[in-house]
Amino acid sequence: MDTQAQIKEIVTSHPVVLFMKGNAQFPQCGFSGNAINILKASGVEKLHTVNVLEDEGIRQGIKQYANWPTIPQLYINGEFIGGSDIMTEMFQSGELQKLVKG
Repeated sequence: MDTQAQIKEIVTSHPVVLFMKGNAQFPQCGFSGNAINILKASGVEKLHTVNVLEDEGIRQGIKQYANWPTIPQLYINGEFIGGSDIMTEMFQSGELQKLVKG
């Protein structure tokens, strides 16, 4: 399976997916840590995380998949939502909470 197919399989197999540096218990950058805190505060119970530091193919491939240059990247129900800044804005407006409770 090529990297793009692998990424598609991941984002369509889980309701909420975060591609990040590190994992939910140990984020390895401030933006990833912020994303985890926002998702917890939004009431996400079933979060699937992918540590891009463990797989260079995924790390580069996810940037192409969404045509988005930075990590973390959030997907809800297979749809690309955005990175840490967009998540912050959506959380503050209440939009993210509505999406995850969907």
